[in-house]
Amino acid sequence: MKWNLHRKIKMQRLLYLAFLLPNLLGVLNFSLIPMVEVLIRSFQSAIGENWVGLQNYERVLHNPAFQIAFLNTLRFVSVCIPLLTVLSLGLAVFIQSIPHIGSFVRGIFLMPMAVPAASVVLVWKILFHDRGLINHALDCLGGNSIDWMGSGAAFWMMVMSYLWKNLGYTIVLWTAGLATIPDSIYEAAQVDGATSWQSFLYITMPNLRGTAFTITVMSLLNSFKVFREAWLVAGDYPHESMYLLQHLYNNWFRELDFDKIAAASVMTAAVIFLLIGVLRKAWDKEE
Repeated sequence: MKWNLHRKIKMQRLLYLAFLLPNLLGVLNFSLIPMVEVLIRSFQSAIGENWVGLQNYERVLHNPAFQIAFLNTLRFVSVCIPLLTVLSLGLAVFIQSIPHIGSFVRGIFLMPMAVPAASVVLVWKILFHDRGLINHALDCLGGNSIDWMGSGAAFWMMVMSYLWKNLGYTIVLWTAGLATIPDSIYEAAQVDGATSWQSFLYITMPNLRGTAFTITVMSLLNSFKVFREAWLVAGDYPHESMYLLQHLYNNWFRELDFDKIAAASVMTAAVIFLLIGVLRKAWDKEE
């Protein structure tokens, strides 16, 4: 009897492994092996694959373009993630309070995810060109035209684009987290005389810690992927305020500087893993 049970458990494990094997092979072939190759290449020269040690890392760290792109990316992350998290949470709580039209409102916020990048760029150019609609409106009102994509305002245009693009998806994640909180807890709090703000602070927020961590990590990863709209609008060398690591990697790739790309990618990945580790430790400590 025990032998049959042991055999059955073993067969189930083999069946689970058989289902997981295609996905594991895909991750190994398309993610893990390329990551190891990039790590090895970061210590080699671009031509000849000669071992150069930390020379590539020194070149990248002393590169002015990398310094500008890295600082701009950190600034972008530090601005966008708090704005996206707070704004999406507020909208998710508001949508939950209007159940009759909540799904319709969520659909409106999800629409930007279905809009192609080329269409977004076209809207950008119509609105924020030197002779675009916004500058035309400013001229009509007696104001001065603004060089939106050629001044410090370009950074905030990119922030607005990121929020517009990711707000709907983040609202859905918050809504899923809010749906897991039983209504009976809020009803009991109301009976005890708790206000709406107290219920949000002492019931909603503690129950959304896991969701908040997931949203923060995903927003962090997505913030390092902002490139298409800015590149299509301003090209390879946009205004310095919106010159991010993605622009730098694209320019180095065009110039075949694979050694610098590999070293910069390894350092960027290390920073991302470090940030996620710090967030994980902070969340565990809070719990």
